[in-house]
Amino acid sequence: MMKVIVSGGGTGGHVFPAIAIANALKTMHTNIDILFVGALGKLEMDKVPKAGYPIKGLWISGFDRKFTLKNLLFPFKLIYSLIKAFFIVLKFKPDVAVGVGGYASGPTLKVAEWLGVPTVLQEANSFPGVTNRLLGAGAKKVCVAYDEMDKYFAKDKLVITGNPIRSNIIELKISKEEAAKEFGLSTDLPTIFITGGSLGARAINNAIAAQYDEILASNVQVIWQTGKLYIEEFKSFSEGYENRIVVTDFISRMDAAYQLADLVISRAGGTIAELAIVGKPAILLPSPNVTEDHQTKNVLALVKREAAILIKDREANKTLVPTALSLLLDENQKQRLSTNIRQLAKPNAAEHIANIVTEVAKYKK
Repeated sequence: MMKVIVSGGGTGGHVFPAIAIANALKTMHTNIDILFVGALGKLEMDKVPKAGYPIKGLWISGFDRKFTLKNLLFPFKLIYSLIKAFFIVLKFKPDVAVGVGGYASGPTLKVAEWLGVPTVLQEANSFPGVTNRLLGAGAKKVCVAYDEMDKYFAKDKLVITGNPIRSNIIELKISKEEAAKEFGLSTDLPTIFITGGSLGARAINNAIAAQYDEILASNVQVIWQTGKLYIEEFKSFSEGYENRIVVTDFISRMDAAYQLADLVISRAGGTIAELAIVGKPAILLPSPNVTEDHQTKNVLALVKREAAILIKDREANKTLVPTALSLLLDENQKQRLSTNIRQLAKPNAAEHIANIVTEVAKYKK
């Protein structure tokens, strides 16, 4: 039996690719045991069991760049998590450990490395997170989505695979009628799908709220994923307009949201890989709060190919909604954006990574 640990998470951009890799491994191997290791209180502790996999939780979180009282706990959390990860790995005896980024993957993969278990990293962004950079030296392979990643990882370890996508998004079997029914909306109105990810994006939510009257005055309908941090603040915006405006903290049926959408407004992390698969015109607002401003680099690579529109957070309150409404009316530009972003799609990323994981598992000491 092949035994695999998959570790990491924190946001949907880490969790759902991890599940996609696990699903690809399960399809590839009839005799396989997969164990997830995540961070207590984070998204993976809910979503992984729902996907049918067991998960162990570590008491671990990030380290704030500015001094906070929370930082005082970090050394204790790290030591505790290393000890717990040691016993998890020792008991499970994996053939390979896969890290997808996020807090939990640090202790888990470092312990795996100490115990002679070969490791594989999956890096979704053009600038890797701190955890993956620290783990890169000990990894056998690093699966990436962007060129020029040899600035951060050894060139002989790099494999360009693209980012793993959930199978229901790749296949997009749901019809437009079924998708509309899922949200209680119509198939007759143009649809804007707004998402700031599982946690939410303050700038996107504020911009929609600031220009909400323009949306109501237009002949459009909206699926607005505020994220769990902002749902209480913005959920009242759908009151009285439930047949046109859906406001929710989380969307489990992303395939339905993408199928119904004529335009997507989003941050510029892992969502880019999904947009390329579904070929949807997109307005992207890169988060200014990420390391090395890597989301801006992600979007500029698309803008160069006429595959997306870039709007900065500081401009969003004035320009986001007018740009979106104008784009909905411009069939030529929508088609151009759709065609160009679709050319970047890598629908077999999860299978590619699963093959690499299988090969690396043979290196176990």
